[in-house]
Amino acid sequence: MIKALKRLQLRRRGLMTEKTRRKHSEREWVEKLRDAGVVRCSLFLLFAIGLSVLIMGATGEQLPMVGTPWRSTMLGIVVLLIALVHFYINHPSSFRRNSRVLLIFGIMFIHLALLRLSFALVDSGTFGERGDHYGFLLAPFALAPMVISILLGRTQALFVTVLCSVWGALLVGAEQSLPMVVAGLVVGFLAVIVTDGVRKRSGLVRAGFLIGLSVTGFGFLFGMIGADLLGSQVVDWMGLGYGILAALLGGVVTAMVVGGVLPVLESLFRITTDISWIELADLNNPLLRRMTIEAPGSYHHSLLVANLAESAAEAVGANATMCRVCSYFHDIGKLAKPEYFIENIGEADNPHDDLTPTMSALVITAHVKEGVDIALTHKLNSRIIDVIEQHHGTSLVYFFYRKALEQEKEARGRYEEGELNDDDIPVITQKSFRYPGPKPQFKESGIISLADAVESASRTLEKPTPGKITQLIEDIVSSRILDGQLSECDLTLREIKVISESFNSTLRSMLHSRITYPKENNKDGDRNGSAKSHLSGKKSSRNGLQAGKANKADASLP
Repeated sequence: MIKALKRLQLRRRGLMTEKTRRKHSEREWVEKLRDAGVVRCSLFLLFAIGLSVLIMGATGEQLPMVGTPWRSTMLGIVVLLIALVHFYINHPSSFRRNSRVLLIFGIMFIHLALLRLSFALVDSGTFGERGDHYGFLLAPFALAPMVISILLGRTQALFVTVLCSVWGALLVGAEQSLPMVVAGLVVGFLAVIVTDGVRKRSGLVRAGFLIGLSVTGFGFLFGMIGADLLGSQVVDWMGLGYGILAALLGGVVTAMVVGGVLPVLESLFRITTDISWIELADLNNPLLRRMTIEAPGSYHHSLLVANLAESAAEAVGANATMCRVCSYFHDIGKLAKPEYFIENIGEADNPHDDLTPTMSALVITAHVKEGVDIALTHKLNSRIIDVIEQHHGTSLVYFFYRKALEQEKEARGRYEEGELNDDDIPVITQKSFRYPGPKPQFKESGIISLADAVESASRTLEKPTPGKITQLIEDIVSSRILDGQLSECDLTLREIKVISESFNSTLRSMLHSRITYPKENNKDGDRNGSAKSHLSGKKSSRNGLQAGKANKADASLP
């Protein structure tokens, strides 16, 4: 109530607008549910109950792998307990996030339920006398491994593959338990390999075809396809064709289902795959098109930052595509006041000449909040919004801070001379000249933060040489580390060194100098003219080599 009255007073005095800025943070109760241990235990308990129901229902009408349905169920629970210990030790970040627990164990339950459904159709006699083989051929062995591999990476996908293979063997009779384990492991590992790094949805269909071929091979190996090819005078060619078709169709349909559910899962669990990052990299996005017209300097700066960040991310094994896309959008907040940023001013008058340093810093730092507001309005990816918030961290707007200190020093001098009163001396604090933060929270955000600073500073270099470029990068990276801007992201010192080397290489190629070629002079059109041109070309090349040696010498200087 008191805050509302204060806002009303500020509006009446003209010191506050009626516009409310959107917030990127989640509601408090959502954040509590995301990390609550009670919710996590409830999810594990629900999965255990569902697994028990599947195993008890599967072993009721056939000989189970471990004697009785109860023994099979107990074995499944023991495997679950071992899996939870492994999950806690090897994947702690996913274990602590309830959304990841729901995703992983939910997908595994759906995978096992579909396995059971494929064999239930066989038990009902849907496929005729030899239909018992079709349960194996149509089983979606690759479903959970493919989904988890694309969404969360290969390590967690391999974890899911092993568990689904063991539990899948408990859903069938003793005769088919060994084929289920072997096929589940091999097909699952193959699914992880072929989907690792998939960048187009068409790649999923190719992966599904390869998975279908592998299931076909296991069908021949275990005698579920072509069992009468050897030692039989009459071959059931129709049954052979149907078996191969069923195996191939099972793999392709599984891949198509995965491609269809991926957008839904990405939206629900706020995960962005490489496939989606490629789609977001389209430069025809309305916001980027606006930047080309309203803030062309900022747009060009964003493209250069994208090149720097992508190369550095590849060097340290981070998500390079994500770095490129987030770099495109990291400065969209400058669309609110593009004329206040130096890259967009050009030869026009500098509007900061009419502002105090404090007000100039306020305008500059506001582009972060404006960027978040624009991104939320256009419903951009949450990771892009994170980068917009974090790419400056809590760093200092040093130019205007130094200018304010100079004005404060000048005011104190005038006060000592009696020209000003004590109240006229401005009070300068660093807090007024720092960005609101937060600091970079993940690798990609830290890389983009460094790339943004390095690219901006590189524009100040006159006659850039390898030595100057190296020194510039070292100074910026060192100052960011000493200022604590990288203290909250998981970049190691070794990775930061690799990132600096990548920046060095990329900047050298971007800021390279060219040889000045002489103008051709063939007025007479004779051989002497062409000979002179040839000799001048040699001379120019020699000068270029000498310039290169000079640059190397300059780079060796301290």
